[in-house]
Amino acid sequence: MSVAEKIENGRAGGAGWPTVFVIAGAGTVSAFQVGKAPMALSAVQGDLGVSLAVVSWLISAFAIVGAGFGAPIGLAVDRIGAKRMVVSGLLLQALGSGLGGMTGGAGPLILSRVVEGLGFVSVLVAAPTIIFATVAPGIRDRAIAVWATVMPVGMTVVMLAAPLFTYLEWRGFWMLNAAILLGYGLFFAASTRAEPTTGHSQNIKEQLVRVAAAPGPWGLAALFAAFSAAFFAIFGFLPALLTDQFGLSQNLASTVAAISVAASGLGNLVAGALMSAGRRPVHVLTAGFFAMVVFGFGVLSIDLTWPFVAGLAVLFSFMAGLAPVVLMGCLPKLVPRPDLVGATMGFAIQGNNIGMLAGPATAGALAASFGWGSVAIAVAAVLMVAIALAWRALPAQT
Repeated sequence: MSVAEKIENGRAGGAGWPTVFVIAGAGTVSAFQVGKAPMALSAVQGDLGVSLAVVSWLISAFAIVGAGFGAPIGLAVDRIGAKRMVVSGLLLQALGSGLGGMTGGAGPLILSRVVEGLGFVSVLVAAPTIIFATVAPGIRDRAIAVWATVMPVGMTVVMLAAPLFTYLEWRGFWMLNAAILLGYGLFFAASTRAEPTTGHSQNIKEQLVRVAAAPGPWGLAALFAAFSAAFFAIFGFLPALLTDQFGLSQNLASTVAAISVAASGLGNLVAGALMSAGRRPVHVLTAGFFAMVVFGFGVLSIDLTWPFVAGLAVLFSFMAGLAPVVLMGCLPKLVPRPDLVGATMGFAIQGNNIGMLAGPATAGALAASFGWGSVAIAVAAVLMVAIALAWRALPAQT
């Protein structure tokens, strides 16, 4: 049974909000693993004695697997089963976090983040397909908007947990995350219904070629990459920026970053309302990207006091929250063929992870060499190109 067939069957059956929130929980605890790295950069840098450029790979290495294998993982969901992929992804992240907490150098720590990244992208690709396949049609659009909030919610929660660093230090915090992931993986396995899998008659290589030959998945992946690169180029370093440039304590800097990231969750919900009201996707996305350009310059300005920078970070994050909901909503219209929903989803996540990989690494190198102003210019350039692409790639209506 293909992902597309499961979607049609799910519309006839229809799971409710409890299922949606269990699925969203898997995304949220996975997002903890994204948020824990920015808040720990300074502690890891001091403990291991490495440069900012090296430690920035704690963020970027997380995305390596998804950047290279998102589409194949998307096809694997249809063969292995979405539930099994989610559970496996949670357990892989637990393994990676546990190994990371025991490492003694930057190299092994970065490798452990690659393991976490494999689990993370498995959850990110598989969990939405369960929503598409099983959730009742009356709540499906709102369920997608709820799923889109898992990243800001997860990052916010983990950043607000910064005071635990005082007691656990970064290694203990990594081990705590490993325990949470393991526990939620077991909970997810026990609380969600297993779906029968019948495999797939078509060759994986043939399906990948069909996806790669179609313009829709490429445009979707490129827009996800631009969004992710711009967002993590700034929020990957916001706690360190507030600490280094303005002298804030680690706890206060993490709290400010958490509040800022939380604003993108509100932006997700606003985007869902706008899309439900019939707004054109390209209009909503253009507004979000252009606002990110403007507010990005303010966040990285050295002439403002930290409260103004924090306020602009909130606005940047809120407007950024429009993008993922719009792009997820457009995905069904950009699928080259009904049986390629999983591969297209994986392709989109692949683009997202490429942005997550390139954004922080590039930003760290630019900031170290030319200052934070150069990061703002790079973010603006990426987003302006993305706006032009959106007008060509996105459908007129969803």
